Amino acid sequence: MNLMQAFKMAFKSIASKKMRSFLTMLGIIIGVASVVIMVSVVQGMNKRSMERFEAMGDNKIEVYAYQYYETSGSVSELLYEYCLGMQDLVMGVTPQVDVWREITIKYGAKTFSTQNWDDWEKRISIQLGSDQFGVCNNYTLGGGRELSFLDIDKTNKVCVLGGGAKTLLFDFVDPVGETIFINNQPFLVVGWYEPSGVEGMSSMDNVILLPYTFNRTLNDNQQIQQYVVKAKSAEATTLAIAKLKAFLGGFITEGENGFFNVYSNNDWSSQVQEQSLMQSLVLGAIAGISLLVGGIGIMNIMLVTVTERTREIGIRKAIGAERKSIIVQFLIESAVICGIGGLLGIGLGSMGSLIAGKFLLQGMKLWPSATITVGAFAFSVALGVLFGLYPAIKASSLQPVDALRAE
Repeated sequence: MNLMQAFKMAFKSIASKKMRSFLTMLGIIIGVASVVIMVSVVQGMNKRSMERFEAMGDNKIEVYAYQYYETSGSVSELLYEYCLGMQDLVMGVTPQVDVWREITIKYGAKTFSTQNWDDWEKRISIQLGSDQFGVCNNYTLGGGRELSFLDIDKTNKVCVLGGGAKTLLFDFVDPVGETIFINNQPFLVVGWYEPSGVEGMSSMDNVILLPYTFNRTLNDNQQIQQYVVKAKSAEATTLAIAKLKAFLGGFITEGENGFFNVYSNNDWSSQVQEQSLMQSLVLGAIAGISLLVGGIGIMNIMLVTVTERTREIGIRKAIGAERKSIIVQFLIESAVICGIGGLLGIGLGSMGSLIAGKFLLQGMKLWPSATITVGAFAFSVALGVLFGLYPAIKASSLQPVDALRAE
C-alpha cells in the first residue's frame, strides 16, 4: 500500500463516521483554538506596549533627582551644564514637571480643567519644560515653533499645544498666534505638536507646554525632581546612564542629602518583551493541557478502530501485508484526524482572536501570526502521530489467524 492509498483510506474512514470523528477532533479543536487565542492576545498586548514606548521615544533616559538642601547649585543647572558636555552622546535635556494643582484653561466659550478626572479624554494637563522638550519626548512639531531659550529665561507667557489639546481647544483651526487663558492669564500659542497616533495615549497628547520657569508660580517654586535626557542611540543610552549616575552620585548621597534614580525606556521595553515571552509560554502550556486531553481521546478512538477492523487487518496480513504498512496506515489516519482538528482549531482561534482584540484591546485587529498557525498545525499532527502510535503497533502485532477469527 502506497501513501496515497493510505490517505484515501483514512479520509474514507473518517467520512464514514462523521459524528464520531468530529467528537474525537473536538479536544484538538478546542486546544488549538485556545493556544492561538491566548498567544495572539499576549502578542497584541506586547505590540500595544511597544507602540506606546515608541511614541514616548526610544533612547529616552528618565532622571529623578532631589536634594534636601542645595550645596553647589540646583540640580537643573548642574544637569543641564553636564549634558552640554556630553553632546557626542546626548541630543537634549529638559525638566519635565507636571502641575498637579487645579488649573483652568479657556479659549472663547470653551473651558477645561486639569482636574477633570471623570473624562480622561477631555482632561488637559499642564507640563513645564525647556526648549528641548519636544526632542526629548519624541514630539513632532506640526506648526509654529518650539519654546526658545529666551522664553525660558524671560518666563514669557507662551505655550506649545499637544495634538489632543489643540483639537479640544481649536478643533481644526491653526492655533498659532491665538491666545488662550490659563488661570485667567493670557498665553500666546507659538506652536503645536502632531498627535502621537497611539490609542490610549490621550494623556500624552492632551498637554500644554509652558516654560519651566513658571514652576515658581504654578508649583509654588517646589524643587524640580524629574528630567528627561535624550540619547543619540541605544549604545549612547547605556553609556550616558552610567555617566549620569556617576555625576549625580558625586554630589547627592542616597539618604543623606537626597536621592536619585536614572533609567531608560529601553530597559522597560526589554522587560516587557521578556514578560510577554514568559506569558506566551505559560498560557500556551495551560492551553496545551487540553491538547493532551484531546490526544488521549484520539488514542482511545484509534483503539476502538483497531477492534472494529480486526478482520480487515487479518486479511491484509494473510495476503502478505507487512507490519510497517499496517503501522503507517493507522498513523496516517490518526494524523489526518488531528490535522483536520488543528485546521478547524486555527480557524476558530482566528475568529476568537479578532473578537478578543475588539473587546480586550480597544478594537485592535488581532490576527494570528504565521508562526503560531504553522506551529499549532504541526503540533496537532505530531500529537496524532504520538497518540496513534500505540494503537498502530497493537494493530500490527495481531496474528492473522486470531484476527480472522474475530467477529
